[in-house]
Amino acid sequence: MASSNFTLQQDYIALSTTHQLYLKYRDRWEFLYESYVGGKEYRDAGHLTRYQLENDGEYQKRLYNTPLDNQCQSVIQTYISFLFRQNPDRDFESWAGRWDVEAFLKDCDYEGRSFDDFMKQVAIWSGVFGHCWAILTKPNVGATTQQQEMEEGVRPYINLMTPLVVSDFTWRRKPTGAYDLVYLKYVEEVIDRIQVVKIWRPDTIETWEMNQIERTANIRSIEPNDLGLIPAVLIYNERSIEKGIGVSVINDIADVQKMLYNMNSENEQAIRLGTHPTLVVPPNAQVGAGAGALIILEQGSDPGLNPYALEFSSSAVGSIHSTQDKLIQAIDRMANTGGIRATASREMSGVALETEFQLLNARLSTVADNLELAEEQIWKMFGIYQGLTWDGEIKYPDSFNVRDTNREIQELVSAKSAATDARVLQAIDHEILEVLGEDADLIMPEYVSLNAETLPAKPLFEAHTMINPETGDEVIARTEEEHIAYMEQGYIHVDD
Repeated sequence: MASSNFTLQQDYIALSTTHQLYLKYRDRWEFLYESYVGGKEYRDAGHLTRYQLENDGEYQKRLYNTPLDNQCQSVIQTYISFLFRQNPDRDFESWAGRWDVEAFLKDCDYEGRSFDDFMKQVAIWSGVFGHCWAILTKPNVGATTQQQEMEEGVRPYINLMTPLVVSDFTWRRKPTGAYDLVYLKYVEEVIDRIQVVKIWRPDTIETWEMNQIERTANIRSIEPNDLGLIPAVLIYNERSIEKGIGVSVINDIADVQKMLYNMNSENEQAIRLGTHPTLVVPPNAQVGAGAGALIILEQGSDPGLNPYALEFSSSAVGSIHSTQDKLIQAIDRMANTGGIRATASREMSGVALETEFQLLNARLSTVADNLELAEEQIWKMFGIYQGLTWDGEIKYPDSFNVRDTNREIQELVSAKSAATDARVLQAIDHEILEVLGEDADLIMPEYVSLNAETLPAKPLFEAHTMINPETGDEVIARTEEEHIAYMEQGYIHVDD
């Protein structure tokens, strides 16, 4: 019995081994997760700096009184709103209309989640951690034909895994230079004190139960892997120089958010001290509570011990607010989201806004390309399970058309007020319709693009006499510019 228990403990130790990259980044991933989720997870993690001599009760009270301005979640959700403003274009070619493909699109994980929603979750968690994993599996119910599978509704389904649950992995390089995933270990589920651990190899699939209290491990099942490969897809937000590790969107933003969080606590403390000054009294004084309360001293007490209040300067509150504004601007610069926040848009010039939009568009395009690649790999895995060859095409948007339409319309309106030529006015109207998202060529079929080949020659300006009706002075306007200048000074045409 002792020998058997020793073996179970050895198995537990062997299963507890993790990849060196997992050990290196685990604590950081936990911090990024807490920074994105916020709420109780963030508060319980104790990211609020503890004061010296502060006891547990005081610290817990300050934790519950300090709100989190979740910048990480705001940035991620802003990215997702642009990435999935429109669904990706999927061309299934010969797979079009298949029951298993349609069923997978409607419910990809057997939990009622559509594949579009699944890919949104992929984008969110790869943005948080830098990468995530997706693994496809297919139930084995003994069906021998595709007709039986269709009747029983058996087809592949997919699971999403974060880096926190994938503790070990191994790639092997083939003679062609490509990499094959030959080992993958992850926590499939946690039931009370039992962890269910899955180990995939090209030839076998092992399921283990790990008892966290007794520190023992039992093998639940060993199944053959008929695919001959591990059906897992590594999905990057952005690639790093370390294989298997991605670059998080909020990697630096989370640190700034932590500083903002601590400043919220300092702000609350500063306001509390400023509105409730500390009262210093001798130990034998009787102090009342509330406005206008009395302080009673013993007769004949030392006048030097008279009560007094310690006033706190409220200037610190303004300094904290100013610093927080600077930190939020830093977050906007790191995420390239300053151009789509109303406060920043009013402060940035047109050129700066356009540059900011281009930088954001480039980042979003990189993420979209990685999602496109990941989805193609998922469909290839799906085809291997079903005995099919993937011949379709997945297309995510390449450009996200991030524009400040209000600013553009204001500039066009300003240009229209200064224009006098009918052709220029027509061109401005055409551009306004385009900014509004309308088909200007359909609404203005008479519009002709302003170019030298299609436009008639502009008539020459004829010099003419203008008069000031108040003084009677006459001038000759020889150019259009002089004509406009004289009209602004109150001159009119002689014939008028």
